[in-house]
Amino acid sequence: MTSDNYPRHIKTIWLALEIGNSRLHWGLFFGNTLNCTWDTEYLPESVVHELAESRTLDELLKILQQGDKRKILSPHPSLPHSLTPSLPLSLTIASVVPQQTALWQSYPNVRVITLDQIPLKDIYPTLGIDRALALWGAGITWGFPMLVIDAGTALTFTAADTHQCLVGGAILPGVGLQLASLGQKTGQLPQVEIKTIPDLPRRFALNTPQAIQSGVMYTLVAGIRDFVEEWWRLFPQGKIVMKGGDRLLLLHYLQELYPAIATSLIVEPNLIFWGIREIVIN
Repeated sequence: MTSDNYPRHIKTIWLALEIGNSRLHWGLFFGNTLNCTWDTEYLPESVVHELAESRTLDELLKILQQGDKRKILSPHPSLPHSLTPSLPLSLTIASVVPQQTALWQSYPNVRVITLDQIPLKDIYPTLGIDRALALWGAGITWGFPMLVIDAGTALTFTAADTHQCLVGGAILPGVGLQLASLGQKTGQLPQVEIKTIPDLPRRFALNTPQAIQSGVMYTLVAGIRDFVEEWWRLFPQGKIVMKGGDRLLLLHYLQELYPAIATSLIVEPNLIFWGIREIVIN
């Protein structure tokens, strides 16, 4: 790939980091363009110092991607000379885990996005920065009214109207959290793993593991349907975007049970990065 193939608006190369409840989500930007994303486990402070001392982009990415779990795109192995970045790369953080945020304060050229920097109207002080950024990124990309469903550790619904005012939302335990709580907080129920439920289970189960699968999955999908139908009642032209690690699993279930809803969903895992980009470039 030559420099002529890169978008003309590229001026800087920078990193975005979403610090989630269970892992770190990384994005590498070439100007306004998201080049690649990957996930890592939480990193110790010693690795933060390594990143700050990196001499090349390849070295920095190698350190970061040692913990890569779900790479979506692969960064180009070399850059045109005109795009050689100054190191360490600037880092923009959105975090829901304050203890983890503190570890990155020593990284040079770091910016932590706060709720007051997001242009949504009528937001409340304790709204999660991840929910706000995802909603802003989705609305700017596809238009308002917008409902974002985040199928992550928690399953969340967050919505804004035509005027970019927060309508509100809801939070409940996600698939993995519900399964884990039943396995860990009860004396007799077994631990059921998400990977054992690739397809919808039998609704009226004849053994305990399948009964757990049925209870969790059917109520979660029914809950999504209920929120979507209410959203359409309030905003018939409203759009819906789904993100999160369990998005494809839940989309598969929706396709089986409520195909009209499934076909209306926009599925986009990188909403947080779209939101971060809007804050950085404006």
